[in-house]
Amino acid sequence: MSRPTKANIVIDMEDVDKDDEMDEMGIDATEAKTSRKKRSVVWKEFEIITNSGDMKARSTLAGKDKGPKQSLLSFDVTEGDEMLSIFKYDKGKVREELVKMFVVHEYPFRMVEHEFFTKFCRSLNPKYEPIKRQTLKLDCMKMYISEKESLKLALAGINKISLTSDLWTSNQSIGYMCLTGHFLDSEWKLQKRILNFCPLEPPHTGLAIADSISECLIDWGIEDKISTITLDNASSNDLAVRVLKENFEAKEKLHFGGKIFHVRCCAHILNLMVQDGVTEVRDVIENIRESVKYLKLSPSRLYKFNEIVKSLKLSTSKRLILDVPTRWNSTYAMLECALENKSVFSRYKERDYNYKWLPSDEDWKRAAEVSKFLEVINDVTKVFSGRKYPTSNLFLRQIWKVRKMLNDMSTDNRDFVKHMTLKMKEKFDKYWGECNLVMAIGAVLDPRGI
Repeated sequence: MSRPTKANIVIDMEDVDKDDEMDEMGIDATEAKTSRKKRSVVWKEFEIITNSGDMKARSTLAGKDKGPKQSLLSFDVTEGDEMLSIFKYDKGKVREELVKMFVVHEYPFRMVEHEFFTKFCRSLNPKYEPIKRQTLKLDCMKMYISEKESLKLALAGINKISLTSDLWTSNQSIGYMCLTGHFLDSEWKLQKRILNFCPLEPPHTGLAIADSISECLIDWGIEDKISTITLDNASSNDLAVRVLKENFEAKEKLHFGGKIFHVRCCAHILNLMVQDGVTEVRDVIENIRESVKYLKLSPSRLYKFNEIVKSLKLSTSKRLILDVPTRWNSTYAMLECALENKSVFSRYKERDYNYKWLPSDEDWKRAAEVSKFLEVINDVTKVFSGRKYPTSNLFLRQIWKVRKMLNDMSTDNRDFVKHMTLKMKEKFDKYWGECNLVMAIGAVLDPRGI
């Protein structure tokens, strides 16, 4: 017999004592109330009480929680091994995971109040308790404060930290600054954390930038641990670096007397250099740009073009791309795709007499040369932009690769190549005419060598 689990169970003794066996034996149940021995194990959890002359049985489990309860089982995966465990609904854990979901995926807070979001959560577990968006906002702030304190403790044990920072303006014309810290943890693994993401009131002067960075460093308690700072090449950043460098030099906390403190963003220098070069060859790729624009403006034209691609059994994985003139990497993507479909443009011309921008053979040759050059720059930029591995040891060899290519192109007899190369060499020499000390140190200390 299963154990009773609810409190205050009362059983009438007359209902208990009456059974078929007593009837067959001819025993009167009322006479055997006090003499009959209670043999069932259930009586261990009942006590006899008398109320107004009536004898009753009352559960001894009143107000107690005895006996096993029904539980849900779940599989926990720990280091690749599945372990069977008892599942227990944890409201706090659910709230914590809810916060992470909204933060990582940038969901609007009001979604937590949506009717079908609540229904969905309750279909997963009926015990889910819906919360308001104000509550979710408070939970987010609590997690932010908790994570910030944890990071502060971690940074307290770090010897040196390198910084990167960037500024941009949003669609609402609000200026923002992001400051990121890079450091090695106790296991010599490269780590990075966003230390500040804040609006920056105009004007974005060098002093304003320096003050904002200093305030952030003091808040984190790392103002004496800064090794280097990497910024783009805006003039306001140059002033900000001078102000910060003077502050740090007063404390004598900089390596090599501050010679490696300011690191110019290599990816930004490459971007400036290539922008100048591409400007010189706009006429070379103009027909290709206008052809792509003409096709993409009409779905029917694009459909006809793609049908020709299929008939020639060319790859359909790459679609035509129209570049943004101020972004050289989009120009490279446009040329790469157009060159793969070079034979399609001439066949499309035969089917559309309004198409007037068919590139000539010379245009295609020039475009191929430009694309070949941009491919090298694109590969170098990807190396510079690595996020999960150190890059300081890779800068010198990659910049040397660009320099060698510019030297080779400078001897080309074609005018468009010479003009493009000359512009880029001017920018290259401005920033990299002399070897940067950080690049040299990184290259020398790399055991793989150059």
